[in-house]
Amino acid sequence: MRLVRYSTEGGTRSGVVVTVDEVDRVVDLGPAALTDLVAAGGDALDGAVARADITHPELSSVQLEAPVRPGKILCLGYNYRGHVPDGVDPTADDPEFPDVFVKTPNTLRGPADAVVVPTVAADVDYEGEIAVVIGRRAKDIDEATALSHVAGYTILNDVSDRSWQRRQSQWAMGKCFDGFAPLGPWLVTPDEAGDPQDMLVEVVRDGVVTVSQSTATTIFSVAYVVSYLSRVMTLEPGDVISTGTPQKLPDAQAAHRPLRDGDAVTVRISRLGELTTTFIGGPA
Repeated sequence: MRLVRYSTEGGTRSGVVVTVDEVDRVVDLGPAALTDLVAAGGDALDGAVARADITHPELSSVQLEAPVRPGKILCLGYNYRGHVPDGVDPTADDPEFPDVFVKTPNTLRGPADAVVVPTVAADVDYEGEIAVVIGRRAKDIDEATALSHVAGYTILNDVSDRSWQRRQSQWAMGKCFDGFAPLGPWLVTPDEAGDPQDMLVEVVRDGVVTVSQSTATTIFSVAYVVSYLSRVMTLEPGDVISTGTPQKLPDAQAAHRPLRDGDAVTVRISRLGELTTTFIGGPA
């Protein structure tokens, strides 16, 4: 199922997206958080789907918010293997452990929110990633049971400013400008998302595909990462783990240009949909 949070005059509500007569519509599920609805089981969700008809609002008519408001946004650095020549072991340069960093709560934005390019940021860039949403508390869990703690998957654009990122060994200043984590458009439940190690991650900028790589090439699987992080901290419902981005394609790397006012970037991922982020200039 595709589950959303959306704004109304009475406050933020949850909904399930259902296609009726080839039109996506939103069936209201009340004010409860999506992670609570997933944890409660399928009866309420199945009932909402069964009631869907053309009286429900079209998805395009509602204002979507980020599907969750995480207490923690945990991200991975290098997690996709790059291309190697024939005959070379693709795992030869694999790190022993994931490279983990944090994005702070001020970075979170909804799927339709524009991202402001800060005036002090000289090299703003994008990173399209699969975001794992925790649905059940996880502490010291093993890899075999890790996916049972996942509520679903969504898309995160790990916006980064390389100029600030290069100023120090820690990446926080380049990763944590306001609005640098657009999230959405919805939460896709595991039954519909399928195998997280079999998804195609693509990014489109200026009509050109700049990233295209399968999660089959990740170094650390979703199950491993959830288990690994739970050894250190308790993962709570709603927490987000962003699983890293593939390298840009060679032509895109050669033509790199920092993001600026008017640019738009679309991240599209198999079975998860698309997240398009527009960038606007900051105050002069």
